[in-house]
Amino acid sequence: MLSFFARRVGESLALILGVLVLVFFLVRLTGDPVGLMLPKEAPPEQRAAFAAEMGLDRPLPVQFAAYMTGVARGDFGESLRQRRPTLEIVAERLPATFELALAALAFALLVAVPLGLAGGMRPGTWVDVLARGVGLAGQTVPNFWLGMLFIVWFAVGLGWFPAFGRDDLSSIVLPAVALGFAGMGQLIRLTRSAVLEVRRSDFVRTAQAKGIAGTRVSLKHVLPNVAIPIVSVLGIQFTYLLGGSVYIEVVFAWPGLGTLLETAIRDTDFPLVQAITIFLSFFAISIHLLTDLAYGLIDPRLRAA
Repeated sequence: MLSFFARRVGESLALILGVLVLVFFLVRLTGDPVGLMLPKEAPPEQRAAFAAEMGLDRPLPVQFAAYMTGVARGDFGESLRQRRPTLEIVAERLPATFELALAALAFALLVAVPLGLAGGMRPGTWVDVLARGVGLAGQTVPNFWLGMLFIVWFAVGLGWFPAFGRDDLSSIVLPAVALGFAGMGQLIRLTRSAVLEVRRSDFVRTAQAKGIAGTRVSLKHVLPNVAIPIVSVLGIQFTYLLGGSVYIEVVFAWPGLGTLLETAIRDTDFPLVQAITIFLSFFAISIHLLTDLAYGLIDPRLRAA
């Protein structure tokens, strides 16, 4: 047991270290921040002084060593544009991103589980056709394009919801549905496939032979067994929603990490891009680690793998 946990934790730490290395060097391919921060007519002396102040005049290995030392102390650097600690900026935007991802996950579950359950229990009927159609649409329609359609239809055309910002509860409806649409499609197909497999089990056929109503069979006998594969992919879905929120936040001007990342990349704000990417990666890797550990506790066979 301990060796299984230690192996999984070690693999996660190695992934985080790999993310740190990749992000540090890749963001420096996006341009020169000195040229963006200072006006074009700035003399060379001023440019050199600014680069020295920001530590950008040192060789990359030296900058990387200083950055890793700061990360070990919990210091992710200072934003070149805002001149504030990046950790403080990320902490301000993080709640909005988590709120949007959780709302999208809730929407996906509320639609996918009943629709997938109904389609799997009645294969070949119109309900099943509807479930398969919605599931296919969810996995093929780009969420950013769907978000723009929602703005045109429901915000501009009908005026039901606000198009941009994070004000009241209604402002999260359109971005949450657009973000959760792809996850909803995957969960519908997963639920339907699981139901088709479970309904062929002996205990389900026995319950049906006893004359138990179909709804009771679905809720009492099928749904608890279908919940296992659904729960197993929730962590993966949540990490996908965190990453996919970057596009949706930009479309709906949602004040989360996605819009912050887009602005930081445009401004070539190296420390802020690094901090956002590392935090998103850290949460994704942590969720996968917790999922692996939960699997190990539930199924002893995985601990021996």
